[in-house]
Amino acid sequence: MTAHVDLQPDDDQRALRDGFRALLERRFGRDALRTAVAAPGLDRGLWRALGEAGFFALRVPEARGGLGLGAAEAVLVFEEAGRALLPGPLVATFLAAGDVEGAATGEVAVTAVDGTLVPWLDAADVVLGDATGAEALRSVDPLTPLHRVPAGRAGAPGEASLLLAAEQLGSACRTRDLAVQYAREREQFGQPVGAFQAVKHLCAELLVRTEVTRAAVYAAAVTGEPGEVAGAKLLADDAAVRNARDCLQVYGGMGFTWEADVHLHLKRAWVRAGLGTTAARAEEELAAAL
Repeated sequence: MTAHVDLQPDDDQRALRDGFRALLERRFGRDALRTAVAAPGLDRGLWRALGEAGFFALRVPEARGGLGLGAAEAVLVFEEAGRALLPGPLVATFLAAGDVEGAATGEVAVTAVDGTLVPWLDAADVVLGDATGAEALRSVDPLTPLHRVPAGRAGAPGEASLLLAAEQLGSACRTRDLAVQYAREREQFGQPVGAFQAVKHLCAELLVRTEVTRAAVYAAAVTGEPGEVAGAKLLADDAAVRNARDCLQVYGGMGFTWEADVHLHLKRAWVRAGLGTTAARAEEELAAAL
């Protein structure tokens, strides 16, 4: 008989998520986001603030000064990071917090060579893996500097891909909300554009795509099964990219302007899709599991 698994956050988990969302609204709201776009770089003050809030030490055991929480809680806070477009080598620093001195407190930024693309290589204090021959790239995302290393390196572990999927989920949620808000406010022919059937369909697809992805990401956090993690990353990459594109359609020409935030979500989604378990690798893993 299969045991029942509740994928809904409990009160403590919701409080953790809400507290981290409030922190990001204070420390990395829209004004800070636009400032970061204008002057890219790792904000050490913000990094230390994340450390002080326990973000990096979330899964470090309490006996070692951490919070001692699990993958489910990690997914919730990374979802909020994705919603806010929080920049920096979040995943690698988070995963190294129990082993690299200073990572848990935000005093040290860590990146890892887990595939052919390495984010934040120049800004990191610690680089895990062999970055010999790294070549700087012009990143499509102004908030994620990238290097490319020679092919054949090991791919990202499952937990890294799960956290990336959670960030993609957060971004998909944010572009869904932006589309719905704009559809309610923007008027054409004397009524909100959300009253038009085509826009209603787009918003409905944004919602369905987000909730299917949420279920997959939360389930993968609970089970930790490699196949479920690969499936969650595959769905999350697709949802983040397609939601951003559909949000652009709802916005119309305004969505393509530099002043709008929608294009930033699309560009970050493209970059994250190339990190961790890529679509091609996820499909191979799922095919092998079947």
